Amino acid sequence: MGKTNYKYIYGPVPSWRLGSSLGIDPLSKGEKICTFDCIYCQIGKTKKFTDKREVFVSTEDILEELDMLPPLKIDYITFSGTGEPTLAANLGEMIKEIKKKRSEKIAVLTNSSLMYRMDVVKDLFCADLVVAKLDAAGQAVFEKVNQPIKNIKIDSTIQAIKDFKICFLGKLALQIMFMEQNKNSAEYIARIAKEIKPDEVQLNTPLRPCGVKPLTKSEMDAIEEYFSGLNTVSVYNAEKQDVKPISSKDTLKRRGKV
Repeated sequence: MGKTNYKYIYGPVPSWRLGSSLGIDPLSKGEKICTFDCIYCQIGKTKKFTDKREVFVSTEDILEELDMLPPLKIDYITFSGTGEPTLAANLGEMIKEIKKKRSEKIAVLTNSSLMYRMDVVKDLFCADLVVAKLDAAGQAVFEKVNQPIKNIKIDSTIQAIKDFKICFLGKLALQIMFMEQNKNSAEYIARIAKEIKPDEVQLNTPLRPCGVKPLTKSEMDAIEEYFSGLNTVSVYNAEKQDVKPISSKDTLKRRGKV
């Protein structure tokens, strides 16, 4: 399968918290489609800046590619890709149909921006694991780091994550990216995390090539202390898995994987 160029599937890929994860891109149009333009994003600048949901890739196309896969030992089928996966209006349908065909758990990596919407919440309820981004505690840092579309506010985003956790039957993880621009917010973000009570907190710093420098291990260790009492893991302390991608090099490059 080495020469097969999958359009929407780019796994299994190394994932320090998902084990072997088969990635699915429900947005693949050859451009980054997102509600954010995060300064640390390894994919690059957002090309389509929107908060409107639509069908970018048909559910049938995703299922067809899954049927083409060779036998794989994977822990999660993960929706992420070239932007914000909850922008896909058929996300819930995709998850439900995949669960009819496969036994793996389903994860969604989201920037949390649309979790205030009930249609998005309904789709995320279909997943087994939701990994929600939270990089700021206040609007000023939120705009500096995540550069959201204008109508998205950090206070409503935080409240949406709290409300989601109360009702979600699956596992909720918070994923936080720390860098120079938000490291002084670590204590305040930790307070919010303790109010949310996630099942896990993933502490990251940009280790892939991007326009932002990573924090050192000692800086991340100091930040981790603020999150004491939570199930927390830092990227520097996580065990890495050596797995090989199945997508072509060109496809992986578009998604910031090489």
